[in-house]
Amino acid sequence: MTVPPLSRPLVVAKVPSQGETIEVVADERERAAVAAENEVESIERLVARLDVRPAGKDGLSVRGRVEALTTRICVVTLDPFVEAVDEEIDVRFAPETESAAAEALEDGEDTLDPIVDGVVDLGAVVAEFFTLGLDPHPRKPGASFDDAVEDAGAASPFAALRGLKRDE
Repeated sequence: MTVPPLSRPLVVAKVPSQGETIEVVADERERAAVAAENEVESIERLVARLDVRPAGKDGLSVRGRVEALTTRICVVTLDPFVEAVDEEIDVRFAPETESAAAEALEDGEDTLDPIVDGVVDLGAVVAEFFTLGLDPHPRKPGASFDDAVEDAGAASPFAALRGLKRDE
């Protein structure tokens, strides 16, 4: 089993009945690992505030937000730029047993993530929603493909030859 780049195991049985708020703050090593996993130049900040509450029979509800500042490479200009990530988290977990999952689905849930050996990894949840919040085609503000095509034509090796064309 591989170790996730960001891990915050939470024993479900220890969550108080009224719930609790948990903050996940990634340290420098964790941010570097999450950045590498997502092919992001760097992550300067990665924080999540989560409201964790018991849900249904032996289930768990995790709601909150993940916020991050990243350095990305623009797909148009290839320049680095800062991208902010702000993604809502809303996940339900249920025990791995088939009956518990079926019972929760009857309550109107679309999908449930499994509680494995009584533990939920909040760090993995944060990393997953961080990934979902990334722009798959990052563009530096103001960059457009039209500008890139025009700039490429000016830098073309044939542009110099056009200047040498003889008048006939």
